[in-house]
Amino acid sequence: MPTRSCLANNGRIAVLINADFNRPVVMAPAQYPWVASPQRGVERVMLDRLGGESTRATSIVRYAPRSHFPPHRHDGGEEILVLSGTFSEADRHYGAGWYLRNPPGSSHQPSSSTGAIIFVKLRQMTMPEDTTVRIDTRDPYQWRQQPDRAICPLFEDEYEQVSLHRLKPGKAMFIAPVDGAELLVLAGDMIVDALPYMRGSWLRLPAGHYPRIVAGARGATVYSKTGPLGRTAAEDAHHA
Repeated sequence: MPTRSCLANNGRIAVLINADFNRPVVMAPAQYPWVASPQRGVERVMLDRLGGESTRATSIVRYAPRSHFPPHRHDGGEEILVLSGTFSEADRHYGAGWYLRNPPGSSHQPSSSTGAIIFVKLRQMTMPEDTTVRIDTRDPYQWRQQPDRAICPLFEDEYEQVSLHRLKPGKAMFIAPVDGAELLVLAGDMIVDALPYMRGSWLRLPAGHYPRIVAGARGATVYSKTGPLGRTAAEDAHHA
């Protein structure tokens, strides 16, 4: 289950959820606490969070049919992976598999006419970015074949690397130590220290070596972000 606490900051209450990036976190879908958002018809699972509605956060968000948010701006940028249904921004519509990256300062009006579930990361772009990214990961030309996996690159800079991996059964996710990693299982299952984690499972790992994270007997498709992924809770609270 997620670790949760509250921190007073200049008279405000900052909600801390899995805010210590020095500790590993593993969550299965059965552990997801769905909570209502301020917008009717939109629910979310707060995977990690520090602050109120305008804060650094990682969430799984579920849009009911014909639900929407009003137009708004993302000062710290926004990253989205559409998991199911159709997610829309004004007159642009994105089905399952689309990766969207909206740079800091961008604005949009998100909605879904048929319903959608998306993976969302807010206010986590630490390097200057000014490019909007749209990638259809269902397009086979986006994938690069390697001996033990196929990789769909999504974004890379000197701070982080974002990609999808289709791992063959029994293959290790990481073959060398990482500076930090975040994984979301999209298909198949991952074995973590001999325990299986199915589709929808989310992992966040501090720097280290993780040879015991491998694809299960059916293989696995995984969203991966690697790099030094977070500041300490105290630093983030200061900026909340």
